[in-house]
Amino acid sequence: MVIITKKLNIFEIVFHDPTKAFYSSGDKVAGNIVVEVSEVTKVSSMRVFGIGCAKVEYAKGKHRCREDIEYLKYEDTVYLDQQTRDSNGLVTLRPGNRYEYMFGFELPHAGQLVSSYKGKFGCVQYYVRAVMERPSQPALQCEKHFEVEEPLDVNTPDLLAPAAGTKEKKLTCVFIPDGHVSISAKINRKGFCEGEDICINAKFENTCSRIVVPKAAIMVKHTYQANGRTKVLGQKLSVVRGNHIISGMCDIWQGKTIRVPRLKPSLLGCDIIHVEYALRIYVHIPGSDKVVLELPLVIGNIPFNGFGSRTNSMSSQAESLNTPSSSFGSLRLPSQPPSYSNISRDCCIDSALTPLLVDYDADEEEGLFMHAPELWYPPPPAYSEVDEDLKQQGPCSSGLLNHE
Repeated sequence: MVIITKKLNIFEIVFHDPTKAFYSSGDKVAGNIVVEVSEVTKVSSMRVFGIGCAKVEYAKGKHRCREDIEYLKYEDTVYLDQQTRDSNGLVTLRPGNRYEYMFGFELPHAGQLVSSYKGKFGCVQYYVRAVMERPSQPALQCEKHFEVEEPLDVNTPDLLAPAAGTKEKKLTCVFIPDGHVSISAKINRKGFCEGEDICINAKFENTCSRIVVPKAAIMVKHTYQANGRTKVLGQKLSVVRGNHIISGMCDIWQGKTIRVPRLKPSLLGCDIIHVEYALRIYVHIPGSDKVVLELPLVIGNIPFNGFGSRTNSMSSQAESLNTPSSSFGSLRLPSQPPSYSNISRDCCIDSALTPLLVDYDADEEEGLFMHAPELWYPPPPAYSEVDEDLKQQGPCSSGLLNHE
């Protein structure tokens, strides 16, 4: 913010590195307070402040909720390099000259700051304020904001741990039981960064008489707290969907991906503002509430390096090779199962209750469509293979391996 008054042409704050996008804990914030006057001006002092705070403000009925938390408080008096004062201790600024007051201070160490944030009902902001005090006149001030982004590493053990869960919903039709719809899902880790893909492994079962649609979405929840009251805002960011599941069938997602869009990192450590992410896996059921399963997500700014997953994979392979039963002679490829061409094809739908109409979400405006049943093959018949090595050991060793 640049202040221009009758006696001042320029009164602004300029950082030493104007291209710096953000600061972090321990960084130095430095710059100059630039002043140019249009007439002779007496200055008693020039003070600089470093301020950082979180604010929440919103209306709850007739009440006005407001809460503030301070994270940065710095104050100092700065001087010109060749500053001369008169007998009253005042500095005289004259037209045609450019005056620069240099300042600098370090941000607190890690754990004492939270990242900058701007939301509908609150914000976390940092800025430098300069105050010019003049004798017998009101003080003048200008401000310059800067961004703070605390590092959030997704490679910590907690964020590398997988997340999994199950959810089931029993349905009724005119008070008559109508089967159930269930979800079992897992993701390999909880921490992700912008542009990374979340791989979803999930199984959906449908035993009701309706056609259901599985979906997954990245959700964000903003929580504001003030005066003992809480306000929550939720938003759906990106969505993927699977195939329709008819009655008596299931669908399996093996590594189905959803990409993390451009997002601000999770806001951690603030007592009055929280920004939390989640992966919502749900099934849309016509005429009933959705089955919803949420898995926690943390969005960071230090990307996944892959070391944790590769280390775990290599250690598991080493353990398997060290076991007595895992010699190289025993690593034989199994015999090839029977071909599907040898199986009689049955494309009939066994249940007469299988509907042909699909009801989509109301917000997708896709209407009601006829849906033809998908053709499917039954599983291959059971077969067996004989291990010749075990067979030669004698009648006491069983060499028959069943595959079903």
